Amino acid sequence: MRFFSGQFFFLAAFLFLCLSVQAQPTAFSWQPVAPGVWKAVVGKADGPTPLSVAAIQPRLDGLTKLGAAPFPAWLTGSVHSQADNKTFLRFPLQRGEQLFGLGLNFKAVQQRGTIKTLHVDHYGGRDNGRTHAPVPFYVSSLGYGVLINSARYLTVYAGTAVRAEGPESPPEMNRNADRNWQAQPYSDAVDVVVPAAGTEVYVFAGRTPMEVMQRYNLYCGGGTLPPKWGLGFTHRMPTLFTDEQILNEVADFETKGYPLSFVGLEPGWQSHSYPNSFVWDSTRFPQPARFLAQLASKNIRANLWINPYVSSHSPLFNAILPYTGSHTVWVGRVPDFNMAPARRLYKELFIKQHLSMGVSGYKVDEVDGYDQWLWPDVATFPSGVSAEQMRQVYGLQFQKLTADWFRERNQRTYGLVRGSNAGASALPYVLYNDYYDHRDFITALCSSSFAGVLWTPEARSSKTSEEWLRRMQTVCFSPMAMLNAWADGTKPWTFPDVADDVKAVMNLRMQLLPYLYTTFAQYQFEGKPPIRAMNLVDGFSFDERATAGTLNSTDNPYALAVRKDCKDQFMVGDFLLVAPLFAGETSRKVILPAGRWYDFYTGKLAGEGEVIDITPGLANIPVFVKDGGLIPMIPPTLHSPNATEKLPLTVRHYGKAAVVWTLYDDDGVTFDYEQGKHTWTQLSVSQNQNASLTGSWTPPTDPTFHYTGISWVFMTP
Repeated sequence: MRFFSGQFFFLAAFLFLCLSVQAQPTAFSWQPVAPGVWKAVVGKADGPTPLSVAAIQPRLDGLTKLGAAPFPAWLTGSVHSQADNKTFLRFPLQRGEQLFGLGLNFKAVQQRGTIKTLHVDHYGGRDNGRTHAPVPFYVSSLGYGVLINSARYLTVYAGTAVRAEGPESPPEMNRNADRNWQAQPYSDAVDVVVPAAGTEVYVFAGRTPMEVMQRYNLYCGGGTLPPKWGLGFTHRMPTLFTDEQILNEVADFETKGYPLSFVGLEPGWQSHSYPNSFVWDSTRFPQPARFLAQLASKNIRANLWINPYVSSHSPLFNAILPYTGSHTVWVGRVPDFNMAPARRLYKELFIKQHLSMGVSGYKVDEVDGYDQWLWPDVATFPSGVSAEQMRQVYGLQFQKLTADWFRERNQRTYGLVRGSNAGASALPYVLYNDYYDHRDFITALCSSSFAGVLWTPEARSSKTSEEWLRRMQTVCFSPMAMLNAWADGTKPWTFPDVADDVKAVMNLRMQLLPYLYTTFAQYQFEGKPPIRAMNLVDGFSFDERATAGTLNSTDNPYALAVRKDCKDQFMVGDFLLVAPLFAGETSRKVILPAGRWYDFYTGKLAGEGEVIDITPGLANIPVFVKDGGLIPMIPPTLHSPNATEKLPLTVRHYGKAAVVWTLYDDDGVTFDYEQGKHTWTQLSVSQNQNASLTGSWTPPTDPTFHYTGISWVFMTP
């Protein structure tokens, strides 16, 4: 018996040693899955994954139009291994190569040299991976992207780990004698730890970072195309407003001449909130269907605040109990949407109480964090999906559910969400949070274009009129133009000394609707992000290399390098470059890509492939237009045009270059565009023998086309 026990102990120790030692790295086996897209499965991938939850249907037409692309040569040395129920991935890096992405970040766009544990959470002030959309996808400046399709808390060493024996292992240095000693020696790879026995990995190829993002977005179904009203201005009402107070607020917007396209109702619309009943409060909204019809008669939609956690006062409480997790959120039950009965119960109640009455969308709150609010990782769910995986895909899952409810009604929606992940490009939601740093909001706008998500730098309140105007200016150049007055009741006209300037930029937002709508159509059909970091722009040149930091015994004791980054300016569509200013600033530098750039407001030449200094004043946010830029505009309107309204079109041309650009249009509210019911209209500017410019177009014969005529304005003298 003792001999047998000894044998057993020896065998157990041997097996433990075998399992504990990391296997030899193995090359990936890449299989093509779409033009320019490859997939590899490492070990046994566990589900659910972000892409499976989003239920993506790749836009193969757009991917085919981009054409074939060879597998990125730089990734042929990629390897994987497994040990201790973890999967290890390694992707080589080249010298000078820059990395972008790894989720929605608020401090930097360039990510080489960072370490992140990608974890859905409220943003806590540091780019450490805990963020609202920790998308496990990065893009290289060399023209490829890597996606790890896992719903685990991945740890990514984005060019920080240094192997003892590698192709470019840095030399040992003596800090005492060598002034070039570095606390962060050169790293030649991205290393990823997946805390699971396997995973799926995708590679996206492209000649440029933009083409990589196009392939990623198209593979995820193409970017969302909002209804036209979604690109107008939205105002979220104070929490406990009644139907009468909301209608009065809407009337104030109209009387004072401020645009408004949809309103947001905060938690007080429900009979119980935190946790939620999901039904209307009968004292504040005695006739909700009538109230929604009154808004619709003014061409204004309504968006409802929710989080998914069920109150005992909800009509679905007893039925949903068997399909909820072991832990609560604000003492509300947490539904397990991996189970069909839970999805069915929510759908039945929400359609009856919301969609059938005329609700147009949702603001989905608190599906991100903090840890002390959401369920802990020890929680269990009846589907058997782990609490970790639930955390990573819960917001994504609710986006998908609600988007499908509207789609079944052939009705487009556009809303807000606090948590998302990979595969969200085609889902009609914009991210937001409770963080309120204006500069970091703009960085997030830039970084979102590398994550396949949308982000809004909403305005809530300000300490000064200058800050208020600067915030409202950037809001009006974002995917959703939103004033969020839920807590303090701020209005666009709260600061009288800048009220006219606020109105002007809100009107400009409405005038730009044809341009913005075409830009989102490019997102849907071509995969181009509507808001674009400068690193996605052809001809953009910026020294992003790390520079030596100053040795300091408290702030920088190891003289860590300071990375340069372009994070305070961005493109909207093909032609507009936006360079915000912040409270306290009177001037700034703007980096202009190659070619000539012109001032949006005057048409004057601003510069050509250079860094310029500007002192623009307070009234206007600095905006520049690429040479040959065409900006189609409509007259200012108080509400987004409805499905039958037709307006005259003015097309501004900037610079001296001839150009051809296509304008997109459809009914603005349904999915009929997917059956071909849409138009692309070619707008052309050409030069004659005298070098003067002439604009031309052929208006569509489609009677539903929303523009009655065209006038050309040549902005540049």
